[in-house]
Amino acid sequence: MVFPLVLVAAVFLVAPLVAQSSASTGSIAGKITLAATGNPLHHASVLLLPLGRVVESDDDGLYRFADVPVGKYTLVANVNGLSGERIPVAVTAGGTATADFVLAISPLRQEITVTASGRPETTLEAFSSVSSLDTLDLATKAAASLGDVLDGQPGVAKRSFGPGTGRPVLRGFDGDRVLIMQDGVRTGSLSSQSGDHGEPLDPQSLERVEVVRGPATLLYGSNAIGGVVNMITGHHEAQSAGHEGLHGYLSTIGGTNNGLHGGSAGLDYGVGRWVFRMGSGGQRTSDYRTPVDRIFNSATRTYSGQAGVARYGERSWFNLSYNTQRGTYQVPNAELEEEEHHEGKEEEHEGHGHESVRLPFTRQGVRLAGGFRNLNRPIEGIQYSYNYTDWRHNEVAGGEIENQFFNKQSDYRVVFEQRRSGRLSGSFGGWGLRRDYKAIGAEAITPPVVQNALAAFAVETLSLSDRVRMQFGARLENNRFRPEGLRNRSFTGLSGSVGVNASVWDGGVFVANYNHSYRAPAIEELYANGPHLGNLTFEVGSANLRRERGDGLDLSLRHTTNRVRAELNYFYYRMRDFVFLAPTGKREDGLPVAEYSQANSRYTGVDGRIQAGLHKNVWLNLGFDTVNAELTGLGTPLPRIPPVRGRVGFDLRAGRWSLLPEVVMSNQQNRVYLTETETAGFAVFNLRGTYTVTTQHTIHLFGVNFFNAGNRLYRNHLSFIKDVAPEIGRGASFSYSVRFF
Repeated sequence: MVFPLVLVAAVFLVAPLVAQSSASTGSIAGKITLAATGNPLHHASVLLLPLGRVVESDDDGLYRFADVPVGKYTLVANVNGLSGERIPVAVTAGGTATADFVLAISPLRQEITVTASGRPETTLEAFSSVSSLDTLDLATKAAASLGDVLDGQPGVAKRSFGPGTGRPVLRGFDGDRVLIMQDGVRTGSLSSQSGDHGEPLDPQSLERVEVVRGPATLLYGSNAIGGVVNMITGHHEAQSAGHEGLHGYLSTIGGTNNGLHGGSAGLDYGVGRWVFRMGSGGQRTSDYRTPVDRIFNSATRTYSGQAGVARYGERSWFNLSYNTQRGTYQVPNAELEEEEHHEGKEEEHEGHGHESVRLPFTRQGVRLAGGFRNLNRPIEGIQYSYNYTDWRHNEVAGGEIENQFFNKQSDYRVVFEQRRSGRLSGSFGGWGLRRDYKAIGAEAITPPVVQNALAAFAVETLSLSDRVRMQFGARLENNRFRPEGLRNRSFTGLSGSVGVNASVWDGGVFVANYNHSYRAPAIEELYANGPHLGNLTFEVGSANLRRERGDGLDLSLRHTTNRVRAELNYFYYRMRDFVFLAPTGKREDGLPVAEYSQANSRYTGVDGRIQAGLHKNVWLNLGFDTVNAELTGLGTPLPRIPPVRGRVGFDLRAGRWSLLPEVVMSNQQNRVYLTETETAGFAVFNLRGTYTVTTQHTIHLFGVNFFNAGNRLYRNHLSFIKDVAPEIGRGASFSYSVRFF
């Protein structure tokens, strides 16, 4: 504990004292063109590393960075799935460095992240292990939940209670330990609280989805002790630049097996310094089929809409938006004992089985984000945001509302970006949250609770040389719970980290991070007392729980060139006072009784990926991950830990065509918790094809995706209902997407 205390003291003392640099400055300029036609590309983003500054090209494809301190930098350019090479430049006093880009569709696109450090950077430079899916990756995704979209990414598995409830699990961490955000703020849903609560989305409306694997508590709070998933639209505050004219997207998708159909569209119109935005979309599926059966009551539907206005000045900007989402996902019945399931199979297929359950939901949100930039003072920029979300859903069985859930949440954040002084740069700020949660009905196993949270944080980066950077930071956070009729609790904790990113060869970096993290117990862990069908357990909370603390080590070796991108990550996390559901051996209301208890635990594992050009038209894609997690004192494996998994695929290219066959493999999982069943291994064959057309102002993508082509019967070990609901059988989806700019 001594090290984190020293660390936080140093960070909060250093951050406000950064002085304005007196170094001389120069500029960087260049032109961006489209490889297919040679025409200039406007509104392409150019990222200046390691400063994290972003500018956009004008109508002639020209861009310019002014007032750049003397030194060596790297430039990265991209737009809507197009990218080019990284270009190194050297800035001299009073001089202008030149760097021209030619952008094209490529198997290796530069991956950008704004989530890892709060400012734009590539995943190669990031101190955290990050993966990013862009518009071309998302265009063919036929899924109604976030877990289905990300399932199979390195270190990412899917927890589910059916198709509409999929939620990502990062390196074995689930629930309240994985934070889900949209445009850098919490979504306000209740997916962390229960296995049958979903995290709905429209993947075709997103610019990117970024996944930070490992603790991200410094910037985002104690709920990110296991990682962060950030869904990014075109309205993210880090993309604070206006445009003239009309931008937008249009997409449509349909499929077999589960009757998938949907579409979405969005428009941005810029005039002067103002941009007006609107968009809408929806997606529906019917019951899906496994290789042997139809899974009744597994349909989903989601609809969303948004509108907003933004103004971008030379030194200030703001973005005001409103969004709404509604839909329904159904929950396959999992209350049957195994013998009842088999004996009543025929009857259930005729529609005379147990009552169907569906969860209609609505989410409304208002957000104001803005900031100041290029202030030419010790504080170079300021970003602020306020977000209000009203989430509610019902649980309906047999046509009657049995349970109602309400979650009204406000969170606010301000970040001060320091002007680079010599080798030191960074940011510091504050964050707050107020949450009003209430449940009504048979599953109202917790009382109404008001939660308040406050935090202060700082993250600093020190360039030790042109090849070695060091990052250190700290966060002090307080969480307070006021339940109706029960004991109030307050938790204060400190998170800290220190890391090194070293360039070990041309295009290769080694990253090492130590993290000390804290998490306050969740509402259900403190106050639950009743039957919770979403977790198939009669839950008993404990108002005496202590805060959860973790110490972790992350090691990463990464390599990126024009022909190869590879990364290998190792992690080791030791958790003290880890909160888990401990079975008591009793049964109540037909469910096993389990109490929230605490013990020490340990997570360790490896994940990685390789993309390599074997030939100009043949690329190899490999991915793998493994996690081992247990309660150390008892030697008992933790529940719902993904098995060893691997992925082997190829990207076969000819002109505008791309064909991507792949085999997804999973080992058996026989390291199981006391209440779990083992899961057999499997191999599933998928085949995806795309046809892409690029012009000066548009990108058209036609896609087809054949999934589970061998019609293999397999089960997801992280599914609460895996014993009665295997995964989807053979099917295909067809999509078309166009983005214009």
